[in-house]
Amino acid sequence: MDVNTNGRVGFNDFEFEARSGQLLRNGQPVRIQPQPLRVLQFLLERSGHTVSRDELRDHIWGDATYVEFDQGLNYCIRQIRLALGDNAANPVYIETLPKQGYRFLPPVIRSNGNAERYMLSEPADAALDATAPPTSSRFDRDRARWMVAAALCAVLAIATSLLLLYVARKPRRLELAYTALTDFTDSVSAPALSSDGRMLAFLRGSSFLTADQVYIKTLPNGEAKRLTDDPRPKCCVAFSPDGSKVAYTVLTHPRWDTYTVSVLGGDSTLFLKNAAGLTWLDERRLLFSQIRSGLHMGVVTGTLLHEDFRSLYFPAHERGMAHYSFASPDRKSALVIEMDQTGAWAPCRLISLDGEATGRLVGPPGNCTSAGWSPDNAWMFFSAVVKHQSHLWRQHFPRGEPEQITDGPTEEKGIAVDPDGRSVVTSMGTRESAIWIHEPSGDRALSFEGQVEGKSPPRFGPDGKTLFYLMSRDDKGWQRELWRMNTDSGKSEAVLPGISMSSFDISPDNKQVVYTGLGAGGGSSLWVASLDRSAPPRQIGHSGESSPHFGLRGQIIFLIAEGKFNYVEQMNLDGSSLSKVAPYPIGFLQGISPGRHWIMAIASVPGRNEVAPIAIPAQGGPPRVVCAGYCGPIWSPDGRFLFVPVEDATMNNPGRSLAIPAGPEEAIPEFPSGGIAPGSDVHVVTGAQSIARAQLIPGSDLSHFAYIRTSVHQNLYRISIP
Repeated sequence: MDVNTNGRVGFNDFEFEARSGQLLRNGQPVRIQPQPLRVLQFLLERSGHTVSRDELRDHIWGDATYVEFDQGLNYCIRQIRLALGDNAANPVYIETLPKQGYRFLPPVIRSNGNAERYMLSEPADAALDATAPPTSSRFDRDRARWMVAAALCAVLAIATSLLLLYVARKPRRLELAYTALTDFTDSVSAPALSSDGRMLAFLRGSSFLTADQVYIKTLPNGEAKRLTDDPRPKCCVAFSPDGSKVAYTVLTHPRWDTYTVSVLGGDSTLFLKNAAGLTWLDERRLLFSQIRSGLHMGVVTGTLLHEDFRSLYFPAHERGMAHYSFASPDRKSALVIEMDQTGAWAPCRLISLDGEATGRLVGPPGNCTSAGWSPDNAWMFFSAVVKHQSHLWRQHFPRGEPEQITDGPTEEKGIAVDPDGRSVVTSMGTRESAIWIHEPSGDRALSFEGQVEGKSPPRFGPDGKTLFYLMSRDDKGWQRELWRMNTDSGKSEAVLPGISMSSFDISPDNKQVVYTGLGAGGGSSLWVASLDRSAPPRQIGHSGESSPHFGLRGQIIFLIAEGKFNYVEQMNLDGSSLSKVAPYPIGFLQGISPGRHWIMAIASVPGRNEVAPIAIPAQGGPPRVVCAGYCGPIWSPDGRFLFVPVEDATMNNPGRSLAIPAGPEEAIPEFPSGGIAPGSDVHVVTGAQSIARAQLIPGSDLSHFAYIRTSVHQNLYRISIP
């Protein structure tokens, strides 16, 4: 069947219009991106037949490289399933045939030229006449038709009544209008509008902290212009009240400082030290976040001259970080974006600018990453991750219920409310994560049917070929399952099907996994399970434990909050013999060496007024400072090397690490007294070697490693909201 020729086809509740390039469900448009739509069209044209990946590559991608195709097709199939509400495990629409390709399952009904009617074969009337008994009279046939029509009318009346009742009870869906404001081939984020709504500032990049640059654009059709040339990580863009400058936060390890740059360009200037997420309350007063000690960050206010300086809100836990805040138009309240004691984004918090109380949680029950206010003070807006997807929400101020604004396969991050109150600007697009293998012969992508989770990093088993990782799949409700893959054959399987976890570690003998899951009381807890599924998982923790690892003597090492601080503690596999590994508090646990001799963490260095990654001896002794900054050190599976990132990755540069050789029993050499500084070369530590990637998963040798490659395509859109 030629979809292009017929113009419109139908299947189940859906219609596809080739001429307009629209997918409809019950007459309503379904949001789906152009490339997945082209793949769907090709599958529709070959409904019922197996379509190989090579056919799709040749028809859709053309001259694009195989690497781009392989990752892109996996993404397109997943986006089509999201749009159709399909399930990869029990497909209704698209069936995956291993090593063969894909097949579109339901019958596709072609248009007969009438926009309201579709045909699989000849008209129903003709079929009825052809099958009627020769002795039937015309009267009997007419009477039968009349009775069928009457029955159909009765059924239609009942169905209409039920539909009207359903529509009346169903929450009203907002009719949104989208206008593209940028058209980058990569990604942009963190939108900010000037007070008059005529200028738009943003960051090039997709993460909370990006080493890319600040840009500005005059609305609606001005060219985007780069304002900065600074390799340091940045966040939190804001305009000055008169619109002449753009402020942004720079992470200068371990301090957060605010710089400003003219909207006309030129050199950036240090505006305020120890200040993040700065905004102006008026011409004199500032609202910003500040480190009090260690990692503890809270919201403060004051003037440029540090007059009327007041603390407004600091999280109760010393690891908590209130990174930035958004003041209400009447300057009486603020919405706070903060991280909890584990370093995860928490729900949004509403505080008083009088600083009289800790405030209360608002918005959806998810990870809030940005917020804003309508100019009349009537609405609070949020960008939040709920069920592993980031969308926009709003809530009546002060006591309304959160309601979702956007949905669908695309995600929205960041929010800037237009001064006219009729629209918001957000970064909208898609994110695709996959694991790649680096080998002497080149890099290759591994194939997945879900999103690889990077917060608990993948790791190789002792053989250097088995890769363990967490993967989310939409047909599993986006729960994070533990999977393993043989990187030579590409064969993969779920280790513990149906069990969701947020972090994990594999025992040195490769027989057990310890992981963080939901406990009997609903909170986070530790569990242990056999990798061969010979016994059901058993809960060994109580509540609040996170970041578990197997220890030197088989015990479980983990992170837990005690009062206002986090500590590294340990216990036996049966939950007994609970004790502290180190007497001092830490920020968060990063990992453990394969031989279990070193525990890697970020902490306030004992005896020093600094926060840094440290290596804690598992058998006791003073910690060793690894980096002069927030690096993420990681060990090779055999314990021969410690990899230390020294250059951050950007969109155009994978960054760089140093491979530091370790001696017997993972003895690490002497580092500089303050740790390895950012940008260091191989001469900083004897025997170090340079690896051209900042974030990697070490393999069997220095030429064999894996890494997570995340493709993000996000641009800024104006969304008009009724």
